[in-house]
Amino acid sequence: MGLVLYNDLTRRKEEFAPVSPGRIGFYVCGPTVYDYIHIGNARPFVVFDALRRYMEYKGFEVIYVQNFTDIDDKMINKANQLGITVKELAEQFIEAYFEDIIPLGVRQATIHPKATEHIDDIIRLISRIIENGHAYIIDGNVYFDVKSYPNYGKLSGQSLEELQAGARIEVDERKRHPLDFVLWKAKKEGEPWWDSPWGHGRPGWHVECSAMAMKYLGDTIDIHGGGSDLIFPHHENEIAQAEAATGKQFVRFWIHNGYLLINKEKMSKSLGNILTVREIRKNFQPLAVRLFILAAHYRSPLDFSDDSLIQATKSLQRLRNCYSDLLFYMERSQEKNTPDTWLEDVVNNGYKRFCNALDDDFNTAGALGAVFEVVRDLNNYLKENETLDKQALIKSKDFFETVENILGVIGINTIGEEFAGTLSSSEIEGLIKEREAARKKRDFARADAIRNELASKGIILEDTPLGTRWKKKEQ
Repeated sequence: MGLVLYNDLTRRKEEFAPVSPGRIGFYVCGPTVYDYIHIGNARPFVVFDALRRYMEYKGFEVIYVQNFTDIDDKMINKANQLGITVKELAEQFIEAYFEDIIPLGVRQATIHPKATEHIDDIIRLISRIIENGHAYIIDGNVYFDVKSYPNYGKLSGQSLEELQAGARIEVDERKRHPLDFVLWKAKKEGEPWWDSPWGHGRPGWHVECSAMAMKYLGDTIDIHGGGSDLIFPHHENEIAQAEAATGKQFVRFWIHNGYLLINKEKMSKSLGNILTVREIRKNFQPLAVRLFILAAHYRSPLDFSDDSLIQATKSLQRLRNCYSDLLFYMERSQEKNTPDTWLEDVVNNGYKRFCNALDDDFNTAGALGAVFEVVRDLNNYLKENETLDKQALIKSKDFFETVENILGVIGINTIGEEFAGTLSSSEIEGLIKEREAARKKRDFARADAIRNELASKGIILEDTPLGTRWKKKEQ
């Protein structure tokens, strides 16, 4: 069996296969760009980036679409407060989004569409919904008629009555049903607007995602992802309007990540506990944040705290140190007449457990557990053996690079640079050579002074039969 994912639409695990063999259409709801993204926003971006990487590793072509909502009430209010246009606000925070998310190892989507650049597509979708009898027009506003769509509530698993009882609904006596939602908003004084068959106005929030998803991925897309908070009403409404327009299934697999808590409390402005990624990056390494997010199963609640980030930082450094040790010994090891089948078995079994965990509803927690078991055994192997099998070490290196390619939690390209503290790797190597020269001269005072200087900067030296190596101290 291949990749199995929990489908929130059917409420069970299902083996995944795309509509078009070898090609996956994957849509993820992006940010409303009126402020800096917070750690709760970052969770789905990291999770679905890793899932996309894994699907590409398995040989699929992934068309990954993540939108920017660049027009809505929050944006209009924020732009007015700042005395700038909505477009200027959007440009500012789209740039800020990439500044914050790229250090977390999140790659850019195949396409990053903006709502304001797809007004014609949105108008065409709304027109089809009206033509099919699922929407009505009042005073230039277009509303979706939820009672006209019998399957409304199928993602939430609730009836109209149950949804109405549990929802916070914007009161509008003009609507036929309290859950009817706006597809097109009539122009108000001082707001941006576009021309439409129903008058000047702007799109509602829900309709933009359906329009852009179908434009780039077709009427039926393979995967739609987002946070659990989007199941109702956003994703429920996306399904209703898309399927009311096309008569086809909109999304085959709906995938949602669990809530993120701050010190066991839900993030909210009233509690003052909203933590932006920008703030967190001031105190913690971005890859530690990524590792923290992926160390839990994506559907589980995740509790953020300084202690959890400190632990993630230690785990990150353990990964980086092990890989760094591996490179050091690979350069100095030789071929052995008798291969170390034990280490090869460790790596092969670790790889199987790693992939099996990811194939089982993308269990990154289980996959990382397999990685750290290999790290433990590899560390012991490097310490306990005087002669090392170069081929077994190469196989170990390949395993680490596979983990990095999929989960992106090691930062292989920055080993020896990003976390070297105030010294560059070349400066550290220079001090090590100076220390070696001092030891040959029996100037042990100078040799010890160099070791202590490096230790004060978090750099630990290890003298081995193959030479002196350095690593960042695991805090």
